[in-house]
Amino acid sequence: MGTLILDDKKYGRLLAKVLPRLITTAEEHERLLGETEKLMDKGDERTQEEDAALDLMARLIKDYEDVHHPLPSPSPHEMLVHLMEQRGLKQADLVPIFHSRGYTSDIVNGKRAISKAHAKLLAAFFNVSADIFI
Repeated sequence: MGTLILDDKKYGRLLAKVLPRLITTAEEHERLLGETEKLMDKGDERTQEEDAALDLMARLIKDYEDVHHPLPSPSPHEMLVHLMEQRGLKQADLVPIFHSRGYTSDIVNGKRAISKAHAKLLAAFFNVSADIFI
């Protein structure tokens, strides 16, 4: 990713309009979520300056949410189910990894833990880090 060249005047006007700052209240959080949504709705029509402001606001929102609304880390089983849903996969699609329909079912339904060997195979299959399955 290269360095963005922003028009400082356009960016300054945008920041003056949006007024992003550290979020300390639920009201400010909601306001910045609304501003972020407006920019996201522009899609491919966003300018580089709008992209930069969106990145800034997303970081501010994430920082606030990490402190005020922390999410628990998903379990290896939850990650597997999420990745399957995201890719529209069924249990049968994982049988080549686990070599058994019953074993695959137990893994997907959380009745068995994912071994380190299977974590590596799943990581290669989904093109993710094995750490999310351990």
